[in-house]
Amino acid sequence: MPPQEPLPIFEFAFPGPLRDRLVAAVLSGAKTTTTGLLADYEHEGDPLPQAGERYQVPASDGRPVAVIEVTEVRVLRLADVDLRHAVDEGEGHETLADWRADHETFWHSPEMREALGDPEFRVDDDTMVVTERFRVVERL
Repeated sequence: MPPQEPLPIFEFAFPGPLRDRLVAAVLSGAKTTTTGLLADYEHEGDPLPQAGERYQVPASDGRPVAVIEVTEVRVLRLADVDLRHAVDEGEGHETLADWRADHETFWHSPEMREALGDPEFRVDDDTMVVTERFRVVERL
């Protein structure tokens, strides 16, 4: 029987305190959704995730800590993200305004702008985002 190929990696944020908080929320079950920029997928040339795909989740030190399975993927305008999705991100947001402010801070960060290759990158209501719902299928 041929060896199984390793699962692709799903990284939450960049290594550091934010990733550590997000991974802890995934492991606790508080975080069951996430949001990314369609522009990031396009810039990297990465295909969009599909329901049923599984990914390995690393901690900041690169150590794999979980396997998640994508259960839903939507591509929509930033203005169309709903409160349920925002709350299910498990970061303690109770309003869309708070959720969006935190995400805009991240998306407008020097690290994200560098990753996108656009030092002036800005989001607005019409920015296309990729929302994902997932479940933890294994803790490593």
